[in-house]
Amino acid sequence: MPHAKRWLYLVHRWLGVLLCAFFAMWFLSGVVMMYVGYPKLTQAERLAHLPPLRSATPGPERLLEPTDALARAGLAGPLQDLRLAVASGGRAVYLVVPAAPTGDAAPRPRRAPAAVVIDAITGEKLQQVDTERAIASARTFAQQPDATIDYQGTIDEDAFTHSRALDAHRPLHRLHLGDSAGTVVYVSGTTGEVVRDAPLQERAWNYAGAWIHWLYPFRGNVFNDYWTDIVNWLSIAGIVLTVTGTVVGVLRWRFKGRYKTGSRTPYRGFMMRWHHVFGLVFAAITFTWIFSGLMSMNPWKIFDSGAAPLRQQARHDGPLVLPAQAATVHALLSAGSPNTRELRWMRSAGHTLVLASGPTGAPAVLDATTAAPHTWATGAVAQAATHLLPHAVVRTDTLTAYDLHYYDRAAHTMTGGVEKPLPVLRLVFDDPHATWVHIDPHTGAVLSRTDSHRRTSRWLFAMLHSWDWLPLLERRPLWDVLLIVLSLGGAVMSVTGVVMGWRRLGVKLRAIA
Repeated sequence: MPHAKRWLYLVHRWLGVLLCAFFAMWFLSGVVMMYVGYPKLTQAERLAHLPPLRSATPGPERLLEPTDALARAGLAGPLQDLRLAVASGGRAVYLVVPAAPTGDAAPRPRRAPAAVVIDAITGEKLQQVDTERAIASARTFAQQPDATIDYQGTIDEDAFTHSRALDAHRPLHRLHLGDSAGTVVYVSGTTGEVVRDAPLQERAWNYAGAWIHWLYPFRGNVFNDYWTDIVNWLSIAGIVLTVTGTVVGVLRWRFKGRYKTGSRTPYRGFMMRWHHVFGLVFAAITFTWIFSGLMSMNPWKIFDSGAAPLRQQARHDGPLVLPAQAATVHALLSAGSPNTRELRWMRSAGHTLVLASGPTGAPAVLDATTAAPHTWATGAVAQAATHLLPHAVVRTDTLTAYDLHYYDRAAHTMTGGVEKPLPVLRLVFDDPHATWVHIDPHTGAVLSRTDSHRRTSRWLFAMLHSWDWLPLLERRPLWDVLLIVLSLGGAVMSVTGVVMGWRRLGVKLRAIA
């Protein structure tokens, strides 16, 4: 037994020397992330920076109709996505994603396909995003015609563009807008769209927040291929450190009686005493955060259920094909808001529709043939959604308020920035994966899909790591106070460990010398 105790102390001591600095960094950077997230360009931001289609084009009547634009670009067949916006090089363009091949032999794409860009006036397919086009996109995004744009070249990846969502757009053009916020924007090398913005304040705080918290110093360099393993194994070592420290702390604490000093802890030095006390008080939250941080990595794909993709074409009664007698762009813009930033053709529940999106609020849903506002028949959206899986629907709920599985977070947070409208339909399927699908009853679009594996991930990561518990999120600043106090307590425990480890390491090195 004494031999086992000695190994317990040694394992905790030397893991502490190795990891306490990481713990302190994780606790403090986590507080920064509560208020400043990793740079992203949300849908709302993207639309707000697009010029209105009616005022930024030479006139809707001079724009090519989508069928004409597709024909001039040599694109035929069904589509996956079709948008019209002033989104590339400061000009109105159609952004087209052809439908992927279907059937058992069709390969599943490893990343989102890039759009084909067609000039909406000439019908020219725009294939090369050169410096001039990237600068024009950045100037349009800045909404300042005389903005002094500083072109900083192309990159494949930098500190603020590690997101896999950007893979289809690499290489990226990096440009500084020259505005008072010191904003840097990244322009897609494939479509010419601005795909990310990062003001100076956001970039600066990120070095003390998400960039260091997610160990992104190991991304984009020789360690890049090992980044996932580094994070996973550091987290596992951190769990071992926390468990051994808790056991040692309990063994050394006098729950009955006191040591000769009159204290319940045997340590007389300031650092060791406070490390013992804070380690016991914050042991549970430290274990919870390290464990849930590991769960955020989906280690060894434990939360991948292997479920088949949703049958979107079955739900829509076919792919997106433009109607022979389609409403003109002029009619669609006239039917939408004068502030319309983007037209998006879509197939939904057996109807071909156009979403006319402005900078705020829900998009107008228009019939693609008549340009009249589209009204859904009662139950039509829910009925079409039953075809998403070859299994029965147990029930269909209409949510008029957020709950534990469908809720909204601030745009800067890791899970925020995604539209979460209300009301929303939730279809619960009787399939082996216990699938839930959330549908927007306004547009008929699938908003999210979750199954038993992903709901487990929600509890083990979002709930335990970010405390995404609705009753607490609705009672801010209580959420803020609790997380800051717990984080600072964990930081004190970690910093005292850093000092103790440094001293111990110094003793060993002097002994060797």
